[in-house]
Amino acid sequence: MNDMPERSPLEPEEHATPAESAARELPPPGQGATESADPQPDPGLQTGAHPPLFLQYVQPEPWHEERIPHFGHLGILSLIAIIGLFGAAIVARIALHFHLFDVSTIAQATTEIHYTLGSESIFYILTFAGCLLIFPMFWHKGLFAGLHWRGTTALRLRGRLFGAAVVCFILAMLNSVLIPGPADAPIDRIFRMPGAAWMLFAFGVTLAPFFEEMGFRGFLLPALCTAFDWMAEKAHNQPPHPLDENGHPQWSLPAMSVASLITSTLFAFIHADQTAYSVGPFLLLVCVSLVLCWVRLGTRSLAASVLVHASYNFLLFSLMFFGTSGFRHLERM
Repeated sequence: MNDMPERSPLEPEEHATPAESAARELPPPGQGATESADPQPDPGLQTGAHPPLFLQYVQPEPWHEERIPHFGHLGILSLIAIIGLFGAAIVARIALHFHLFDVSTIAQATTEIHYTLGSESIFYILTFAGCLLIFPMFWHKGLFAGLHWRGTTALRLRGRLFGAAVVCFILAMLNSVLIPGPADAPIDRIFRMPGAAWMLFAFGVTLAPFFEEMGFRGFLLPALCTAFDWMAEKAHNQPPHPLDENGHPQWSLPAMSVASLITSTLFAFIHADQTAYSVGPFLLLVCVSLVLCWVRLGTRSLAASVLVHASYNFLLFSLMFFGTSGFRHLERM
């Protein structure tokens, strides 16, 4: 028989280390929970399923910032545009100081094509440069990604997009017959400036479509769609529309319809001074802009509306080119 006294299970062995002794004293996992009178913490707080109450008020709703661009971004764009306009004015003043193109007064500059187109181009470029720097800091993505440029989509649909431009061109031809504009519109007088036709041709199929689409269909149209849906969701206490698989906002049909109409009206009004605010050209610009909005929303690609806009302008300038024998007989316009 063994004369050694029986050792209690809780009694540490003679040669056991303090850590081993402490480990033997702890109950096995899953046991002893019912024997303890101490309240157990909520497992949801341990796993992070239920964040503390104060974090629910500190953290913003993620969907509101993801539906971009919204009206806050449109306001930032306006500030950048004001700075760009100021920069273009400074460049024009410097040009006047050095009498570039034999122009020395502001009155002469307003009727000189190099100053008018040059100032507008500098304004566009400065504003674009500001957007490239500022908006990635808010969106945490590039400018083109935030505006959903999607150039591959435009290239894939280039045939259909050119067809949409042809439809706009046909509308322009019908409009010139049914509701013609004034005979001597301001845009016609600009074309008659020496060398203006070719400069307007180049400007009208490159810089103008790109920057106008960025402003109207890139910022304004999505901001109006988001604002309309946001107000409807708040009024009816509905959850926000989720983003699609590409991170693009999904808008309701009423939101897209109202936003397209407002955008097109503003687009036509911006260009109305070129045709002396006549009714026919104004209605034409509204219709063309509605087509551009439909292309932008239907393809979810800003590059697609830019391609349609540039193609439409190209068709118009090509008609002028052949109708005036290479811009040599502008009196035929």
